Amino acid sequence: MLAKLLITVLCWLPTLLALEAPPPATDPAPTPALAITKAATPSTPKRMEWTIDGVKREGTIYLPPTATAKEPPSAPVVFGFHGHGGNSRNAARSFRMHEEWPEAIVVYLQGLPTPGQLTDPKGERNGWQKAVGDQSDRDLKFFDAVLADLKKTYKVDDTRIYATGHSNGGAFTYLLWSARPDVFAALAPSAAGGNLQIMTSLKPKPAMHIAGRNDPLVKFSLQQRCMDQVKRINGCEKEGEQWGGNKDCTLFKSTTATPFVAMIDDSTHAFNKNAPRLIVKFFKEHANARKMDPPGSSRSKKIESEHISPASN
Repeated sequence: MLAKLLITVLCWLPTLLALEAPPPATDPAPTPALAITKAATPSTPKRMEWTIDGVKREGTIYLPPTATAKEPPSAPVVFGFHGHGGNSRNAARSFRMHEEWPEAIVVYLQGLPTPGQLTDPKGERNGWQKAVGDQSDRDLKFFDAVLADLKKTYKVDDTRIYATGHSNGGAFTYLLWSARPDVFAALAPSAAGGNLQIMTSLKPKPAMHIAGRNDPLVKFSLQQRCMDQVKRINGCEKEGEQWGGNKDCTLFKSTTATPFVAMIDDSTHAFNKNAPRLIVKFFKEHANARKMDPPGSSRSKKIESEHISPASN
């Protein structure tokens, strides 16, 4: 009996050992489930540099997991601009566009030392040009170069390009709206206002403005005038309605399909922590109706010449 049991164990021993053995060195490719898990991993920030007119510029970019695929889908692009004295990393932490919209290419650019209109008159901290022609249009050139580089490197959806910014970055968002109107599908400045030249030159465009009634730096009265001007330009209805499931957001519908959303609460100058999700929601609702003219085309050059001429004194 014992001999028969021993023979049986010896016969099954190779099979038992094979079950316990580690997988061979040449493991098969990961299963689809593992591949999906890897693709869903949030992207990490990528620091980029560009040289514009001999000056090194930088920014932080978040790419969707599909950006480097063999046949990537067209991706929307969101630009974020920090306030005066800020930087691209702080903007990423505050705006969180890349977290709210991981399918988008999100670009946080960094300004250069610039005299501020409200603070820092000596220009010791980072900021953005305040008008067309100011600072030799260095920041408009920076934006143009970065967008051209993105289109060259990645598959960008020309109908879904957006911009947001806070304070000085919000003012630069208004400037981009004025100087590059056909580029954007929608914009969302925060705690900001544009000068008279900018605000009177805007083209109808879906927009959202985030403001605090107790802002001690960019007075709410100034922001209110800017919002009123946007509503006039966009052909908005006088009466609004709650939007986005948020009591602080009011949607003003438009006869030109360019609605305006005002997000107003009793806060001060700090960026509204509830804004990122709502900004992304607003952006997702709007896209340009047509593809952009290719860079270098006659119409593209005409638009550039019209909006890059130096501002009058």
